Amino acid sequence: MTSDQSSDETAAARSVMIAGEMLNWSDLHPTDGRPAVGGPVPADLLAAAVRPTDTVLVAGPHSLELLEQVAKTAASVDVLVRSAPDAEEIAEALGVRVFCGTLDHFGPEHGEPTYDVVVALAGMPWLIGPDTLVLRWADGLAALKSRLAPGGRLLLGAENSFGIERMIQPDPTTTIPRDEDWPGDLRGDAAAPAGLKAVVAALEAPDASAGEAAELRVARTYAVYPTVAEASVGLSAVDGPLAAAVVARAVAGRFTGPTLTDPYRTTQEALAAGLGVELAPAWFFVLDAAVPEASSTQQQALPEQLPAGVVPSGPGILLEEELFTALRLDDQAALRRIVPAYVDWLRAQDAATAAVASADNVITDGTSYRLFGTAPAVEGTGDALVVAQLGRFVRRSLEAGSRQPWAAGSAPRDLTARLASMTGLTVTDELWAAVADSNEMIRPQGSAEQLATIARLSQELADASAQATWFEQQLSGIRRSKPYRVGQAVLNPARVVVKRVRRVVR
Repeated sequence: MTSDQSSDETAAARSVMIAGEMLNWSDLHPTDGRPAVGGPVPADLLAAAVRPTDTVLVAGPHSLELLEQVAKTAASVDVLVRSAPDAEEIAEALGVRVFCGTLDHFGPEHGEPTYDVVVALAGMPWLIGPDTLVLRWADGLAALKSRLAPGGRLLLGAENSFGIERMIQPDPTTTIPRDEDWPGDLRGDAAAPAGLKAVVAALEAPDASAGEAAELRVARTYAVYPTVAEASVGLSAVDGPLAAAVVARAVAGRFTGPTLTDPYRTTQEALAAGLGVELAPAWFFVLDAAVPEASSTQQQALPEQLPAGVVPSGPGILLEEELFTALRLDDQAALRRIVPAYVDWLRAQDAATAAVASADNVITDGTSYRLFGTAPAVEGTGDALVVAQLGRFVRRSLEAGSRQPWAAGSAPRDLTARLASMTGLTVTDELWAAVADSNEMIRPQGSAEQLATIARLSQELADASAQATWFEQQLSGIRRSKPYRVGQAVLNPARVVVKRVRRVVR
């Protein structure tokens, strides 16, 4: 027997068709659809929730990296996926038992009677297929609950039907059903209830048909950004400006083209209003089954944020936010205090630190500075690096449609030069030419910011026109006044005499 034949037989023995399987579909390698769940957030969550003695059921499309992590940690692992090619790949790569089909066909005869941990972070819609007639979200939840052992733990993902992207995304085709959006039914579909409160209420609602073992309590809710499939940030509470900045970075990184509003600023404002959890694109829920009080300590503690340490600790806000506030309020004194202090600190840093110490990547408490995280490095040293970092802030302020307290329509170089002049630095042609992307066209990314910028510039133009008209009226009144006419009568002959004298001298 060849090694290939042995591998095929092993995969076939461990991959069991249970009905509802999809023969020409892959969630691990989609051609046009959402990828399987992956990223640092689910990895850290699984590390915190799964113990070496646990039996685990992983239901739905999760990346091979996550499945391998669980397989190396838990005592035993079963996997339920709807894609036949994925089932064979998982069985061959990891050597675990894989059931290929949909949740409505996964009965008591499949796998273990109960599991210590059930993982379904992809969400309920990813556990059904086009042949699934009706599977309401509540029915799917009941099916997962029924496989949970007393004292067990359920890790469940749910997408938000009205997340932050609904306020930012301009593409109308995002709401058009795709291949993975199977037709629903009037009696209900697999989509989660609308809104966080409704989802939590449904999760904790008692199910009389499932017995006492089905009673669950939500031990932790993580707001997941930027998507459930590519979760890079997971927070149980989005409090403070630094947490808001972490989330805003994750959201803004998904948008490279035009948007309805600036993703970074919109996310910042939504989180500042206390809507960080409610407007998350998705949530990861950790539910613990009801157990006697004596056994409740068996569950592992869960972190407040995923990955651990994702939000910098300590006081302060981003330097960029402090500068934006000064621009918005036209606080010239604050700008002349903040900019020189930042530049002095920047010049004192080593080359590697200074290269990434842009205003959007520096935390300040008013007296000191420290790096926030990672950021694109700028080129240059000395004055060129200072100009590059100030220019980056100017570009971000223009792209966000921020108010500029100087002359309307100023170019990026003019605005950068004004900031640099506060430090005694003159932006010459040579210095400006050394700054990368200095001549790039700058305009607001979001339609709302573009309209706001046009409205603001129009208002400034109208104000300037009104001032010019007022000055013209004042000048006209002066010219008609008697003192002015007397003065002109006295001075005109004198001017004639002076001109004649100059001609004679020449």
